[in-house]
Amino acid sequence: MAPLLLLLLLLCNCASLSAVEVESRNNNSSSRSMLFLFGDSFFDVGNNNYINTTTLDQSNFPPYGRTHFHFPTGRFSDGRIIPDFIMEFAKVPLIPPYLNPSSYRYYYDIGANFASAGAGALLQTFQGSVISLGSQLRYHKRVVKRLKKRYGNREASNRLSKAVYLFSIGTNDYISPYLIISNSTTHHSNFNSHRHQQQLVQVVIGNLTASIKELHQRGARKFGFLNLGPLGCFPGLRVIQPPNATTTGCLQSASLLATLHNLALTNTLNRLARQLHGFKYSLYDFNHSLQRRLKHPSRYGFKQGKTACCGTGRFRGTFSCGGKRPVKEYQVCGNPQEYVFWDSYHLTERVYREMAQQMWNQQPTTPGTSNLKTLFHSI
Repeated sequence: MAPLLLLLLLLCNCASLSAVEVESRNNNSSSRSMLFLFGDSFFDVGNNNYINTTTLDQSNFPPYGRTHFHFPTGRFSDGRIIPDFIMEFAKVPLIPPYLNPSSYRYYYDIGANFASAGAGALLQTFQGSVISLGSQLRYHKRVVKRLKKRYGNREASNRLSKAVYLFSIGTNDYISPYLIISNSTTHHSNFNSHRHQQQLVQVVIGNLTASIKELHQRGARKFGFLNLGPLGCFPGLRVIQPPNATTTGCLQSASLLATLHNLALTNTLNRLARQLHGFKYSLYDFNHSLQRRLKHPSRYGFKQGKTACCGTGRFRGTFSCGGKRPVKEYQVCGNPQEYVFWDSYHLTERVYREMAQQMWNQQPTTPGTSNLKTLFHSI
């Protein structure tokens, strides 16, 4: 089985490379916006396949990938995820994970994907098992050096300023404490205190802000962000059910962290738009979009909004999809398109497609922001 999967991965990469070569010959690639992706499992297309980590932060085994690719690629879904659809809408080939040995061919005209499942804005979030945001920025710095070496400073700067920089970060900073702290009431009480939550949000937003400013200094001007989903309603957190769980079954304290983060993110981006020269951004309300599907799944054509397609236990909230993690038992649904959640923390390809379409085309609700289509085509 393993040799066959390896062959399929190599064939997929070769096909993508051919598309890149044809695209580069037939188009003036310097007039097209490149794409750089940073973040976590919502954007990771397989970087964690190449690092020394655990299966808790990998998805390169069945049934992941069953819907579109028909084999596991390292994406945390049954098929494609948001970046795949954004690249489709932008009419560029799929960008492989940065750590894929063939990815260097994409640096010069298409872009790079540095995202790593489990990563957060904080260095200590799953430290040692993921590619931290700081490391992702260092990888980008290497790409910048390659661009300058090939094109010279002026043309490299031109390409970097036209590029779009997408972020999905923060989720793991807030859910990791729930997964690692003891079950004692004291620990939960301390973590769930409003003061502690406010301090945590300030540090997370502070680290993200520093990353944005660093990229801006390198020439970045166009940014796209996802805010955080209703974390307490993820199946993996629903099953915790401490005394402060809501009547809907969601973990209230986790969802509150997401609300605090999202408010701080909105305010921070508004401020940066005033402070940073040429700063443009798109902010997608991932939280609102997901909540609507969880509260009214049938309205959006889903049969199940609370329970994951793959996993075990109540809500299939035990993170066991594929049987390669500490808990080996798992069940998988027959039709992922009927589900909002693919596994305990991630969404199905169908949901990702719908969200990517909104990110690309949807009229912005916040003054001064853009959708991704406008960002890609702006100068």
